Amino acid sequence: MAEFIVGALRTLVTSFVKSERAPSGPTHERGAGYARDTRSELFLLAVTNMVGEDTFYESAGHRDDRYTALVRAAALEDPDWTARLLAWLRRDANLRSAAAVGAAEYVRARLDAGDERGPSNRSVIGSVLLRADEPGELLACWLSRHGRAVPKPVKRGVADAVLRLYDERSLVKYDSAAHGLRFGDVLNLVHPVTRRSRQSDLFVHALDRRHGNDSTIPASLGVLTGRAGLLSWPVERRRALFGRDDAAAVLRGAGMTWESVAGWLKGPMTADVWEALIPSMGYMALLRNLRNFDRAGVSDEVAATVAARLADPDEVARSRQLPLRFLSAHRAASARWGPALERALDHCLAGVPVLPGRTLVLVDTSRSMREPFAGNSTLLRWDAAVVFGLALGTRCEHADVVSFSSPYYGTATKRFRPRRDESLLAAVTRWRAEGYLLDGGTATAYAIRKHLRRHDRVVVLTDEQADGEDVNRAVPNGTPLYTWNLAGYRRGHAPSGAFHRHTFGGLNDHAFRAIGLLEARRDADWPF
Repeated sequence: MAEFIVGALRTLVTSFVKSERAPSGPTHERGAGYARDTRSELFLLAVTNMVGEDTFYESAGHRDDRYTALVRAAALEDPDWTARLLAWLRRDANLRSAAAVGAAEYVRARLDAGDERGPSNRSVIGSVLLRADEPGELLACWLSRHGRAVPKPVKRGVADAVLRLYDERSLVKYDSAAHGLRFGDVLNLVHPVTRRSRQSDLFVHALDRRHGNDSTIPASLGVLTGRAGLLSWPVERRRALFGRDDAAAVLRGAGMTWESVAGWLKGPMTADVWEALIPSMGYMALLRNLRNFDRAGVSDEVAATVAARLADPDEVARSRQLPLRFLSAHRAASARWGPALERALDHCLAGVPVLPGRTLVLVDTSRSMREPFAGNSTLLRWDAAVVFGLALGTRCEHADVVSFSSPYYGTATKRFRPRRDESLLAAVTRWRAEGYLLDGGTATAYAIRKHLRRHDRVVVLTDEQADGEDVNRAVPNGTPLYTWNLAGYRRGHAPSGAFHRHTFGGLNDHAFRAIGLLEARRDADWPF
């Protein structure tokens, strides 16, 4: 009787992604497909959506239209929830484009419907703007989608962000012809009112700069004045700066980023140049330039300070980097950065749970998972599946980690053999080198039936576009099936929300925490 009660309680726990209980249509590969409710479909699409990018089964236009329709529907059905989602997408999931486009469509839908329930449109716009180039990007998005008439809530939300974000250093970094709307364009559109005299001088200068009249810099703008002085130096004098003890302070005081120094020097970025820049570089800039540091021959002493910052848990948390960033850096950089990147990735995946008992972890390496997240990216969806799958496997009491594809394309499944004391990044590298990326169809049910042997749970990392047998039926009713969705297509391969069937998604460790809650017989709510 006690076992029956515990089992019943475990069955009744719920998770946030909810779907129908029976399939109502096919997946893209003609398997049994389960439709989700509006909020669930929107969440899974949003956390994997690189706006304007084709995916294996959807064109960029179709995918963006589906996202727009879902945001608009959710904004009217549940404005509070949708506002929280959009803020979380930008702040925690670090998905800038999805958050900005979503906020614009949220406001458009509510204005069209005359709906004033929930958070103000102004506050929602402001909540997704956290970097100084983003006010211009959101306005450019609005103008391209909805025309030149920008409503007051959008203007005021952008103006709030401008007052928070526009300063001398942001002007240096982000105000360039490479951006569709310059700082001056944004100021002309939204007319922010500042009570700070220095910021007022900055606004006037940004407007002059937009029209090519920036030869005179107000005396209050010390960073811009220092930068103008450096830019006026003759080319032959510039290199000599890096022989001085105060080189780092001079560059920092003038707001010189590594990109601007590269153009200013008109020559190679040597070790002394990088060593002067590194103290003022941000976390992402360090991560992107490890190979450049190696090529220039940065000293071991300076490299040690960089490695310490990369591996610092507080720095990792503040940076909000996605786990795949560390994999990308590891592939590009030399071995001396390996230990720091391994520790950084461990900190980044701190939310991956420790699961007792036996776990079957299935990693989808079918052809549809062999696509980049964005057109210029070298990282593929199956890279994310491998990173998360192996991370979960290392934290389980006992895990069988299996790569799967389809028997119609040769090797259908391949079990990964862990090595004692092997780091996660080393395991990911070996997975790739030893042929675990199978590149066929998506026979998920086949893989489950082949490898499920008295496991306490099944975790599948996939785009859910299964072919053949119904995945739900391949797992016994009393065995939890956790699906980690990495593409956000409309229909999933199994039901979700209760009765041992739960789906999560995203490109970081946030939703992994839901597994721990469910295993503790607690409902798992949205991660925001």
